Amino acid sequence: MASKRSPAAKKKTAEKKATRRAAPPAAKASAHPVRQLAAKDAPLVERLRKLCFTFPEAGERISHGEPTWFAGKGKVFAMLDNHHHSSPHLSVWLPMPPGAQETLIEADPARFFRPPYVGPSGWVGVVLDTKPDWKMVADLVRESFVHVATKKLVAQLPPPR
Repeated sequence: MASKRSPAAKKKTAEKKATRRAAPPAAKASAHPVRQLAAKDAPLVERLRKLCFTFPEAGERISHGEPTWFAGKGKVFAMLDNHHHSSPHLSVWLPMPPGAQETLIEADPARFFRPPYVGPSGWVGVVLDTKPDWKMVADLVRESFVHVATKKLVAQLPPPR
Protein backbone atom coordinates (compact mmCIF):
# COMPACT_ATOMS: atom_id res chain seq x y z
CA MET A 1 0.00 0.00 0.00
CA ALA A 2 1.42 3.39 -0.97
CA SER A 3 2.06 6.03 1.66
CA LYS A 4 -0.23 9.06 1.62
CA ARG A 5 2.54 11.42 2.76
CA SER A 6 4.16 13.70 0.27
CA PRO A 7 7.84 13.34 -0.67
CA ALA A 8 8.52 16.67 1.09
CA ALA A 9 6.93 15.39 4.32
CA LYS A 10 8.94 12.16 4.11
CA LYS A 11 12.15 14.14 3.59
CA LYS A 12 11.38 16.36 6.60
CA THR A 13 10.78 13.29 8.80
CA ALA A 14 14.07 11.73 7.63
CA GLU A 15 15.93 14.98 8.41
CA LYS A 16 14.44 15.09 11.91
CA LYS A 17 15.48 11.49 12.59
CA ALA A 18 19.02 12.17 11.34
CA THR A 19 19.25 15.27 13.52
CA ARG A 20 18.04 13.35 16.57
CA ARG A 21 20.71 10.68 16.05
CA ALA A 22 23.51 13.14 15.39
CA ALA A 23 22.87 15.72 18.09
CA PRO A 24 23.38 14.89 21.76
CA PRO A 25 20.25 15.23 23.83
CA ALA A 26 19.72 18.73 25.17
CA ALA A 27 20.20 19.12 28.89
CA LYS A 28 16.93 19.41 30.70
CA ALA A 29 16.43 22.21 33.16
CA SER A 30 16.71 20.77 36.64
CA ALA A 31 15.30 21.90 39.93
CA HIS A 32 18.53 20.57 41.44
CA PRO A 33 21.62 22.71 40.81
CA VAL A 34 24.77 20.85 39.84
CA ARG A 35 27.07 20.66 42.85
CA GLN A 36 30.65 21.73 42.22
CA LEU A 37 33.40 19.18 42.91
CA ALA A 38 36.15 19.93 45.37
CA ALA A 39 39.57 19.77 43.70
CA LYS A 40 40.55 16.80 45.87
CA ASP A 41 37.45 14.86 44.72
CA ALA A 42 37.84 15.45 40.97
CA PRO A 43 40.35 12.60 40.37
CA LEU A 44 38.11 10.16 42.26
CA VAL A 45 35.08 11.14 40.17
CA GLU A 46 37.10 10.83 36.98
CA ARG A 47 38.22 7.34 38.01
CA LEU A 48 34.60 6.37 38.73
CA ARG A 49 33.50 7.88 35.41
CA LYS A 50 36.10 5.84 33.47
CA LEU A 51 35.00 2.72 35.30
CA CYS A 52 31.32 3.33 34.50
CA PHE A 53 32.05 3.90 30.81
CA THR A 54 33.61 0.43 30.49
CA PHE A 55 30.07 -1.00 30.33
CA PRO A 56 28.18 -1.39 27.05
CA GLU A 57 25.97 1.56 26.16
CA ALA A 58 26.65 3.29 29.48
CA GLY A 59 25.49 6.88 29.50
CA GLU A 60 26.01 9.75 31.90
CA ARG A 61 23.76 12.65 32.67
CA ILE A 62 23.04 14.89 35.61
CA SER A 63 20.23 13.70 37.86
CA HIS A 64 19.36 15.47 41.10
CA GLY A 65 22.44 17.65 40.66
CA GLU A 66 24.87 14.71 40.49
CA PRO A 67 26.59 12.77 37.68
CA THR A 68 24.55 9.60 37.20
CA TRP A 69 25.25 6.60 34.96
CA PHE A 70 22.58 4.68 33.08
CA ALA A 71 22.59 1.21 31.53
CA GLY A 72 21.71 2.06 27.93
CA LYS A 73 18.47 4.00 27.86
CA GLY A 74 17.38 2.12 30.96
CA LYS A 75 17.96 2.30 34.65
CA VAL A 76 20.56 3.96 36.85
CA PHE A 77 23.47 1.72 37.81
CA ALA A 78 25.60 4.32 39.63
CA MET A 79 24.97 7.75 41.11
CA LEU A 80 27.58 10.04 42.57
CA ASP A 81 26.97 11.48 46.03
CA ASN A 82 29.01 14.70 46.09
CA HIS A 83 28.55 15.43 49.79
CA HIS A 84 24.77 15.55 49.22
CA HIS A 85 22.87 17.04 52.15
CA SER A 86 26.18 17.71 53.95
CA SER A 87 27.30 14.08 53.75
CA PRO A 88 30.84 13.83 55.16
CA HIS A 89 32.08 11.69 52.26
CA LEU A 90 32.20 11.52 48.49
CA SER A 91 30.51 8.26 47.56
CA VAL A 92 28.72 6.33 44.86
CA TRP A 93 25.25 4.86 45.32
CA LEU A 94 24.58 1.52 43.62
CA PRO A 95 21.38 -0.50 43.22
CA MET A 96 22.15 -4.01 44.42
CA PRO A 97 20.45 -7.42 44.40
CA PRO A 98 18.44 -8.42 47.48
CA GLY A 99 20.58 -9.08 50.55
CA ALA A 100 23.75 -7.42 49.24
CA GLN A 101 23.19 -4.14 51.08
CA GLU A 102 22.96 -5.78 54.51
CA THR A 103 25.93 -8.06 53.86
CA LEU A 104 28.19 -5.19 52.75
CA ILE A 105 27.22 -2.85 55.60
CA GLU A 106 27.73 -5.59 58.19
CA ALA A 107 31.13 -6.45 56.72
CA ASP A 108 32.47 -2.86 56.68
CA PRO A 109 30.22 -0.10 58.08
CA ALA A 110 32.98 2.50 57.59
CA ARG A 111 33.01 1.80 53.82
CA PHE A 112 29.35 0.98 53.11
CA PHE A 113 26.10 2.64 54.14
CA ARG A 114 22.38 2.71 53.42
CA PRO A 115 21.83 5.85 51.34
CA PRO A 116 18.85 8.11 51.95
CA TYR A 117 15.86 7.88 49.60
CA VAL A 118 17.00 4.76 47.72
CA GLY A 119 18.38 2.72 50.63
CA PRO A 120 15.02 1.08 51.36
CA SER A 121 15.10 -0.30 47.79
CA GLY A 122 18.39 -2.13 48.45
CA TRP A 123 20.86 0.45 47.17
CA VAL A 124 24.22 0.68 48.91
CA GLY A 125 26.51 3.69 49.32
CA VAL A 126 30.24 3.13 48.84
CA VAL A 127 32.61 5.72 50.36
CA LEU A 128 35.22 6.80 47.79
CA ASP A 129 37.30 9.47 49.52
CA THR A 130 39.01 7.21 52.07
CA LYS A 131 41.22 5.24 49.68
CA PRO A 132 38.91 2.39 48.64
CA ASP A 133 40.02 -0.84 47.06
CA TRP A 134 39.22 0.13 43.46
CA LYS A 135 39.04 -3.51 42.36
CA MET A 136 36.24 -3.96 44.90
CA VAL A 137 34.55 -0.76 43.65
CA ALA A 138 34.82 -2.05 40.07
CA ASP A 139 33.28 -5.40 41.08
CA LEU A 140 30.39 -3.67 42.86
CA VAL A 141 29.71 -1.31 39.95
CA ARG A 142 29.69 -4.30 37.61
CA GLU A 143 27.27 -6.15 39.92
CA SER A 144 25.05 -3.06 39.94
CA PHE A 145 25.14 -2.82 36.13
CA VAL A 146 24.24 -6.51 35.78
CA HIS A 147 21.42 -6.04 38.30
CA VAL A 148 19.66 -3.31 36.27
CA ALA A 149 20.78 -3.78 32.64
CA THR A 150 18.83 -5.56 29.94
CA LYS A 151 19.80 -9.13 29.02
CA LYS A 152 21.12 -7.79 25.71
CA LEU A 153 23.56 -5.44 27.48
CA VAL A 154 24.61 -8.06 30.04
CA ALA A 155 25.37 -10.49 27.19
CA GLN A 156 27.86 -7.95 25.79
CA LEU A 157 29.96 -7.95 28.99
CA PRO A 158 33.25 -9.81 29.01
CA PRO A 159 33.46 -12.52 31.68
CA PRO A 160 34.42 -11.17 35.13
CA ARG A 161 38.09 -11.33 36.01
